[in-house]
Parts: sequence; C-alpha cells; structure tokens
Amino acid sequence: MPHERPPSLDPIAARRWATLALGSKPFKPSRTESPWLHEEVARRMEERLAFIRLQPKSWVCWNPLRAGLNVLALLRKRYPTAVGHLYADRAEEVEWVQSTHRAPWWKPERWFQTQLKAESLQSQSMELVWANMLLHQAADPETLLAEWHRVLAVDGFLMFSCLGPDTLQELRTVYAEMGWPMPSHEFTDMHDWGDMLVHAGFAEPVMDMEKITLTYVNSEKLLSDLRAIGRNFHVSRFQGMRGRNWLKQFHAALLRLAQKDSEGRLALTFEVVYGHALKPQARVKVASESHIGLDDMRQMLVNPQKKSNQV
Repeated sequence: MPHERPPSLDPIAARRWATLALGSKPFKPSRTESPWLHEEVARRMEERLAFIRLQPKSWVCWNPLRAGLNVLALLRKRYPTAVGHLYADRAEEVEWVQSTHRAPWWKPERWFQTQLKAESLQSQSMELVWANMLLHQAADPETLLAEWHRVLAVDGFLMFSCLGPDTLQELRTVYAEMGWPMPSHEFTDMHDWGDMLVHAGFAEPVMDMEKITLTYVNSEKLLSDLRAIGRNFHVSRFQGMRGRNWLKQFHAALLRLAQKDSEGRLALTFEVVYGHALKPQARVKVASESHIGLDDMRQMLVNPQKKSNQV
C-alpha cells in the first residue's frame, strides 16, 4: 500500500511548518495560545471520551500548543489518576507548555496535577494517544500513524481529529473564479483515514464527521484566523511574493464571492473528521517461517490469552 499523502500536499512545506511556525530558537512561540477552532474541536472530541469505557492510566497529548492547550485540564479532570505526557516536534515546546501552564504552588489542584514529561516516548508506554487537528497537515501521515501505534500499549486507543475534504469550500470557489491556485492542499476523506488506520495495525476504527461554519464581520478577521490555523501546502500554490495590490484584490474577492450568512457576515465551512481506534494484541501469521518483533513477543508472553477490550 503506497503512502496515502494527499497528492497535492508539498511535504517539504509541511515539515517546515511543523518545526518552524511555532517560534525560533531559543524557543519563543509566535503565539501563546492555540487557534480558537483547534480548541473548540478539542473540546468536542473530549466529550466523545464519555462513550469510551476504557480508563487509561497514561495518556500523551501530541503537539499541545497547536492542538489545543485547554484540553489538558479536561483530560486531567476526566482521568484524575492517570499520568499525562506531552510530546512535540520540538522539545522546547513541551518545556514552554510545562512552565507556562503549571498551577501555582499554593493552589490545591497542583497536588493532583498529572505529570507532564518531555522525554522520548517508549514503545507500548501509553494507553491513550490524543492527537487533535494534526493529521491533515502531516508531511507523511502513515508514518505518524505508525508512531502512534508504536507508543500505544496493547488495548490502548488513539483519539484524533483532522480537517476533511469539504473544508474551505467557499474559499476554493473564490480562488477558482479568480483563476488563482487553490488556497490549500486536498484533505483526506474519513473513509481513507479508516483504511490507513487498519493498515497501520489498528483495530475497530470508528470515524465520524461534522461541519463547523465560522462567520466573520470582515475579511481581515477571516484572513487572521486562516493564518493561525495553518498554511497552504498545495504543490501548485503561488511561489512568489504578492504585493499590496493583490491583497486588496483578495479582500475584494472575498466580499464579492464568499457565501454570506443571514446577517451579511462572511462564512467559511470546516469539515472536521473524528476518529478513534484500538491497538489489538499482535497476531503471528502462520507460515513455514514467521517473524515477530521483540516488543510484540514480550507482550504476548505477558498476556497470552488476553483479548482486546471493546471501545
């Protein structure tokens, strides 16, 4: 099965955004809060945990600054005895989140606060991987899925969200009618994510989606939100510098072509895909000669008869 990166995504641009967009070295984030949309999606995804019977003793939040900082408190509240971890593409981000969002010593909740670590994550060390609004901007999503599968313990589960193919449909109409390259790369359909989860070794994937419409009083606010949410990774995006005249033309195009709501506001649609899946016990294929990884062998020896729980 080939890598399922969307054919229009520029992996070099995606990797650069993952490592550079948050700030420079020494680490100083370009923004000290997560995008509003990411926080809202994280809140809605956390509510879905109420329907999952599994009670993880350990969890890891992937790239928390971009994924949503407010959910850390929600995860601590839902799983008060679990040990929490943070992982980021840059270790400095974890250190910044720890120092900035640690409760003061005199607050009682400090003593019940879960532990957040910047250490490298060991194989089969987590019972929940939390990944909000990340997969759609990954340079190599299959590799990222494989990494989440690696750090999950058997019977642990992945909880993730990302943007779907109907995202920015109004903005795509604007760009098409103006004859401009597309404003973003293509986003993967939720059924394809389900297939990739199975290919990565996950079991019982459950996928659903919803559409969120954001409205804006002007095109300046709309553009500001888009810049906070991400960047255009389309391989055919405009490569040069565009000046003030183009920016004026862009704002005029939004006012003329973007869909308006009943109050005359500019509207943008975001399709949000949610998914979760289990990591099952490894199975050995019966053959004249079979191979199994050392970590899987250890786990099978510990739980030879254990069956996966149901989500």
